[in-house]
Amino acid sequence: MPGILSAIILFIKQLSLLVSYVKNNAFPQPLSEQEEEMHLKLMAEGNIQSRNLLIEHNLRLVAHIVNTL
Repeated sequence: MPGILSAIILFIKQLSLLVSYVKNNAFPQPLSEQEEEMHLKLMAEGNIQSRNLLIEHNLRLVAHIVNTL
C-alpha cells in the first residue's frame, strides 16, 4: 500500500509541474540534435538524468498533445 501512495503522490507532483509550465508558458528550449542524440543514447544505457532532461525539454510537445485531446 505505501508503494501505491508514493506513486500517486509522485504523479500528482509531476502533473502539477506540467500544469505550471503550461500556465506560465515557461518551457525549456528544445535540445539541439546533437544533444538529443547524446541523451537518447545515455537514456538507453539507463541514465535517469538524461531521461529526465529529455522529458523536460520536450514538455512543449507534451502540452501540445494534451491540448489536442
